[in-house]
Amino acid sequence: MDDQGYRASALAGQHMRAVERLVPYRLAPGWADKAANGLFYNSPSLSARSGVPVTQKRAGMAVCVTGLVLAALVPGLMWVVLQAVAAGFFLAMILFRLAAAALPLRTAPSVTPDEDQLPVFTILAPVYKEAAILPQLTRALAAIDYPPGHLDIKIVMEADDHETIRAARQQVFDSRFEIVIVPDGTPRTKPRALNYALTFARGGIITVYDAEDVPHPGQLRAAAAAFAAGGEKLGCVQAPLNWYNHDSNWLTRQFALEYAVQFHAILPLLSRFGLPLPLGGTSNHFSRNALEAVGGWDAYNVTEDADLGFRLARLGYRSSVIAPPTLEEAPEHAQPWIRQRSRWLKGYIQTLAVHLRNPSKLSPFAAFSLTVTLGAAFLSALLHGPAIILLSGLSGLGVTNLTLPAAGFLLLGYAASMFCGIVAIHRAGLQTRWIDVARIPLYWPLQTVAAIIALVELPIRPYFWAKTEHGFTKAPEPECPLPSLSPSLSSPPPPLHFPPGRPAGNLIPQKVHA
Repeated sequence: MDDQGYRASALAGQHMRAVERLVPYRLAPGWADKAANGLFYNSPSLSARSGVPVTQKRAGMAVCVTGLVLAALVPGLMWVVLQAVAAGFFLAMILFRLAAAALPLRTAPSVTPDEDQLPVFTILAPVYKEAAILPQLTRALAAIDYPPGHLDIKIVMEADDHETIRAARQQVFDSRFEIVIVPDGTPRTKPRALNYALTFARGGIITVYDAEDVPHPGQLRAAAAAFAAGGEKLGCVQAPLNWYNHDSNWLTRQFALEYAVQFHAILPLLSRFGLPLPLGGTSNHFSRNALEAVGGWDAYNVTEDADLGFRLARLGYRSSVIAPPTLEEAPEHAQPWIRQRSRWLKGYIQTLAVHLRNPSKLSPFAAFSLTVTLGAAFLSALLHGPAIILLSGLSGLGVTNLTLPAAGFLLLGYAASMFCGIVAIHRAGLQTRWIDVARIPLYWPLQTVAAIIALVELPIRPYFWAKTEHGFTKAPEPECPLPSLSPSLSSPPPPLHFPPGRPAGNLIPQKVHA
């Protein structure tokens, strides 16, 4: 190597260093307590730590008792009432999904800031027991196409996760990265870690990524453009999520269909009409002013993302969607899928309980969005399995006058979901098989198992975070070159490519919509 090469290597080495946030010992406990309980201290009615109010418990008990009494005294009337309520609910859901699929996506206006006017982004990437995929995360975040001086990346770890901390300290980070270690405390949840790391963020826009994420390199620029056009009341921009292992097996293909509907049909429809969004847990970009105004994340809510979308709306902030996606790893087996889904459904119950404590303070638009997203997701998950069993039993007894209308609505719901899935998966740029679409009815009953687990867990360990394991499938490499960190370097690092035999078009959508 010549002298110029040695100088370039030395300069590169100056930039490739790990930086760890050192917190004064006397300040750390206070910051950790604020991260866990700040929202509860300031607005206890908006925190899941307050639990389910007695009035809500009594109302639920009254509904159950009334239903049992009616079923015992006038079973025919009870069945008619149930059918009428279910028909109205499912009809609303069917029309909502058809509208999400039928209405064309609208391109959001954007203002592309000049390079020197781009806002500073702080990326918070919480990891827990993720030592194996830390290098993958580092490569994915390092490949983001954004000026290095405007990028502040924080890898957030728990103090008791010694293996990941050791791996991070051995990792070669550049000057955009910083390690933040969250002090011991409860609840040990992702939102608590995010609140703690927010203390040290220097960006005006806060982005959240998960450990297995591979974000589109242009995602931050798209978010910056959306915020430049959105005004002060744009509180959050959500990027769509896809799976890089979507074609691994039947379960991942169903998951891909489900997520395509969520991020390429339902959320764009809600955003189009200015309705609150149940945000995803990753790839959301927050205005820091808005995030701090609503009290940050609720450390006691195990779907802190969905809750935060509705809390932003309470203070008059809007949420929007952008096109560049993030690739994630879907669970490939039933057990981890059920663990993950049970946590989500438990969090949906928490979020519904929180935002229905004072229904008078909930706008009609927020109530509608809450009903057709979180409420519909939980009720359909809980009731789908029993409905199939009940209809099968009644059909076996020859009770056709009761089963035909219910079966008709069920089939109509399947048809609407299949149509929406076909449209959404096309919008996502993914390919699917007709057989996978036809198997959607076999996928839904799995959610009943997860819903039952969620109901059992809610009273006994409401804040337990069922962690999803990652690293079973190799992620694609980022699709753009790593940006050069210093003009002094003689040349940028070599570009990263997708693995041979895995075409990029099947992993990152080539046709995307805003």
